[in-house]
Amino acid sequence: MTDLAKLPVTVITGFLGSGKTTLIRSLMQNPGGKRLAVIVNEFGDVGVDGEILKSCAIPDCPVENIMELANGCICCTVADDFIPTIEALMALDPRPDHILIETSGLALPKPLLKAFDWPDIRSKITVDGVIALADAEAVAAGRFAPNVAAVDAQRLADDSIDHETPLSEVFEDQIACADIILLTKPDLAGPEGVAKAKAIIAAETPRPLPVIEVAEGAIDPRIILGLEAAAEDDLDARPSHHDEHDDHEHDDFESIVVDIPEQADPADLVAAIEGLARDHNILRIKGYAAVTGKPMRLLVQAVGARVRHQYDRPWGPAEARQGRLVVIAEHDDINPDVIRAALGAAQTQAAG
Repeated sequence: MTDLAKLPVTVITGFLGSGKTTLIRSLMQNPGGKRLAVIVNEFGDVGVDGEILKSCAIPDCPVENIMELANGCICCTVADDFIPTIEALMALDPRPDHILIETSGLALPKPLLKAFDWPDIRSKITVDGVIALADAEAVAAGRFAPNVAAVDAQRLADDSIDHETPLSEVFEDQIACADIILLTKPDLAGPEGVAKAKAIIAAETPRPLPVIEVAEGAIDPRIILGLEAAAEDDLDARPSHHDEHDDHEHDDFESIVVDIPEQADPADLVAAIEGLARDHNILRIKGYAAVTGKPMRLLVQAVGARVRHQYDRPWGPAEARQGRLVVIAEHDDINPDVIRAALGAAQTQAAG
């Protein structure tokens, strides 16, 4: 690549827990000969995804090529965060061949594409493509709308009520903005679930798009890198629910950070998270915990009531064995006292 060539950027979007970090980790380990850089835009101030990726750094994507932005949506902080980060990555020696941007699970991708039109960077970078990940099981089950039956009942009762929830709008905007859709976790959905998810996605796409089943993020990088879509010049073909607005809001969602005490048994933490998803519509929980008698940190990733956990690394010698979780839900479903109590953190907060 010459210094005059635009640096290609791939935007990786997808709903909460759809597998974006797993995909990027797979690309880092199999970059197809490209030197990669990664920008991770977290929702909440515990950098779980960024830390996972940094732990997988390799020569073609070293730690200094992985940057986290946790000060809000990058398309809302273009001048303060996004442009300086892009410029810092472009100044690396050797310069990256390709940048991957992992958006927050709550992000609308189209406003991010508009950020690429800023004069300071427009001549230097281009959006090679937008890759949207969709969890096959969740899409088939309609989980992007918390209670589809209740919403439909309201719509039928009063035609003046907008029947779309914020979650469905996020999902539809991500799909409509994509160049390729990756249908993740097909094994959990089964053949019928995959077929149903594909039908739902086909109904939402404004133009025919390839839909590829992907398990554990494993995909040939040649399929999703090097698309040369120049998506920043193709915005009209990527409709959004928010096209009539000058900006976009994130007020539909809220996150809190909960410090949790050392756990005697991970099963108790899993049960608490499942209960929060079931009884209080919590969408996403991610973070880590300390387990009594275990020298390694427990990494926790939950999408609704589906909880995954694994020991990811030893606690550092000077590191406090303090668990910390980011909890994300729609605004009206965030009740800090209820959440802290369910996670056994009420006494911790009071004592602090």
